[in-house]
This record gives sequence, structure tokens and C-alpha cells, in this order.
Amino acid sequence: MNSFAQALRDTLIITQRNLMRYIRLPRLLFFSVIQPVMFIVLFNYVFGGALISSISVPGGKYIDYLLPGILVQLVMFGGVQTGIGLAEDMSKGIIDRFRALPMSRIAVIAGRTLSDTIRNLVSMLIMISAGMLLGFRFHNGFWGAIGMMAVLLLFGLSFSWIFAYIGMAIKDAETAQLASFVFIFPLTFASAAFVSVQSMSSWLQVFARNQPVTMVVDAARHFALGIASGGAIWKILTWTTVIFIVFIPLSIWQYQRRNS
Repeated sequence: MNSFAQALRDTLIITQRNLMRYIRLPRLLFFSVIQPVMFIVLFNYVFGGALISSISVPGGKYIDYLLPGILVQLVMFGGVQTGIGLAEDMSKGIIDRFRALPMSRIAVIAGRTLSDTIRNLVSMLIMISAGMLLGFRFHNGFWGAIGMMAVLLLFGLSFSWIFAYIGMAIKDAETAQLASFVFIFPLTFASAAFVSVQSMSSWLQVFARNQPVTMVVDAARHFALGIASGGAIWKILTWTTVIFIVFIPLSIWQYQRRNS
């Protein structure tokens, strides 16, 4: 068997192993979704009335503007679980067991990121259903909905590789979680996820417009609502490509370094 086929086989086996864990521990999926549901309810009903005058969306509903931003936050939090899961496996010695097996080195990390991407998809479908109960509607048709989910899953997958590197570099699950949130919250709240960038201070607008969360939110809203993206689709594809180029080799290097 050639190296690519072996790596693919081993990755799918590790993916299956991680998915079985989610099936056996459904509370992991429940609690990964409950926080975004709380965000969408609170933001929609507490801030929606005050913010709707500063944004422009089809139908004039804040929930249509808000949900794509919440979904970006959801896939980023899903990426954090990649780092936490790898840190736990390393601290418990499971990675050492994998290393003793004749398997591809990339499979452990790729299997984790792939299983977390599948979990992100399930969580996303639950969140969209919750959003629809609150009045969210797609304004750009079926393929627009598919495009939104595809760009979000790709973005979430790229961030999973960032957090994979963080998790293996830190090796402690609790510390990995804290370290991940240190830069997740500035990226999500200083972005177009919840409010218009134009409503921010001028110095903050410069950062908000040129960071990846705003770009992926704009791309998601383009697909979901049919509004102009301002080139955000190509920008976020460039961002995700760069993240893959940088963090896939770094994660593999960190994995081999920790287990050498």
C-alpha cells in the first residue's frame, strides 16, 4: 500500500474512533451547542432592537444578520476542542499507543480535525434549526445555504489545525483551552460577527476589517442573504490556504517532536 493510501486509511480509522466517542458521550455535543444557542437568543432579544437600525439586511431582521456570525463563533469553538482533545490524548498516553502502531504520523491529527469538522457540521445544522425557530431565513436559495456551510466548515477546519498545534505544544487540556480563548474572543467580538464594523471606533475598524473572522462572516452572509461580499470570499480562501500551509507542517512537527 502506498503512503498516501495508508495515511488516508489511518486517518479514517482515527476519525471513526473520535466519532464513536461523541456518540457514546452525547453531552459533549450538547454542551458544545448550548453556548451558541444562548448567544443567539440573548443577542437577538437583548441587543437586536438597538442594533437593527445600524445594519442592512434583506427583510430588516437582526436574526438574519446575527446567525452567520454565531455560526463562525461555533466553528471556532469547535476548533478549540481539537486542541483540547489532542492535549488530553497526550497527557493520558494514548498518543504513545498510537505511536507504537504501524500507522501514518499525520493520521492522529488529521483524524481529529476531520472528526471535529463533522461534529461542527452537526452542530451547525442544529444551530440553523434554532435560528429558524427565531425567524432566520435564507434569502439566497438552496445553493446559497450550501455555500455558507461549506465556507464555514473550511474555515473551522483551518482553525482546527491552529488549535491542534496549540494543544500539542501546551500538552495540558485546561491550559490549551485558556490559551485558545485568549485570541478567540478578540477575533470574534472585534469583528462584523455581531455588529457593523462602521459602528466601531475608527482605530478598531482598521483591525476589524482586515482580520479573518470579519472576512468569513461577510462571505457567509453573502451566501446566506445574497448581499455583496466585497471580495470576502477570495480573501477568506487566501487566509485559510495560508493557515493550512503554515499550521499543518507545524502541527506534524510538534507531534513528532513531542513523541521523539
